[in-house]
Amino acid sequence: MTIRHLKIFITVAETGSMSAAAQQLYLSQPTVSQAIRELEEHYQIRLFERLSRKLYITEEGLQLLSLAHQAVGQFETLEAAMHKKKDTPSLRIGSSITVGTCLIPSVVDDLERSNPGIQIISLVSNTQEIEEKLLKSQLDVAVVEGNIESQDLVCIPVIHDRMVLVCGRSHKFYGREHIISRELEGQKFAMREHGSGTRKLFEQYLNKRNIHIQVAWEANCPRTILNAVLKNSVLTVMSSRLMRHEIARNSVKIFRNENEDWDRSFKLVYHKNKFMTPEIFALERALKKYKTFDWAEEHLGILTDE
Repeated sequence: MTIRHLKIFITVAETGSMSAAAQQLYLSQPTVSQAIRELEEHYQIRLFERLSRKLYITEEGLQLLSLAHQAVGQFETLEAAMHKKKDTPSLRIGSSITVGTCLIPSVVDDLERSNPGIQIISLVSNTQEIEEKLLKSQLDVAVVEGNIESQDLVCIPVIHDRMVLVCGRSHKFYGREHIISRELEGQKFAMREHGSGTRKLFEQYLNKRNIHIQVAWEANCPRTILNAVLKNSVLTVMSSRLMRHEIARNSVKIFRNENEDWDRSFKLVYHKNKFMTPEIFALERALKKYKTFDWAEEHLGILTDE
């Protein structure tokens, strides 16, 4: 078994076809088929079911696929380091949308100032996609607010964050200092897309209390959601870090959850087998500057269950 075998296997798994993999890798189809057969013989497992001329990856194949991504990623890192293919240190940072909107631009600026010459590539998406890319070694490290499911990823809480209920001036809740949770029943909301850590946390809160809302807006952009709140009399739940100017200008009214169910952490995430480079440690140090954020406390109303 070689790295070449694993690269061929990954390509077959991702394309779902021996012929497509052969074309992508500039190999003959018999060569690709032989590599898969040799892998199956080496590990004494079946990697694909062949049904009606289509390939379906098996459970054993899925397990190997996860490990193969890591092995190939580590090998390519080793090759690049040994052959000095890169003249400058680099860091591929993933971040969930909330973190990428309110935090990462400042953190990247800090890193570039303290580490001249560093090459930083940043990807912003929802927590679910960031987790998938970490598992495939397509990112070195990430900062997310959502829950990470895979046990292959290490999560270190680094920054405190608080979600708040938000309404604009035209909403009936704007002049209130206290809201009861049951008053959310039937209210129109602007919500993040499925896969968002913010949405998942709020839906858990609603389900626990058997509260049903109307999703009038759905978007993966916090600015779009905030504009809907400002202009369309809908509610939302989002990080208070995303509304500094709006809160200061009293354009919105925010309510904290009295039970603190919405308090959460932005987490530094990386694969448990990841080689920890100096650049990753530099990112961890840079994040400490933003550990707390409490300036909005004086503006908060309260959302309670009674």
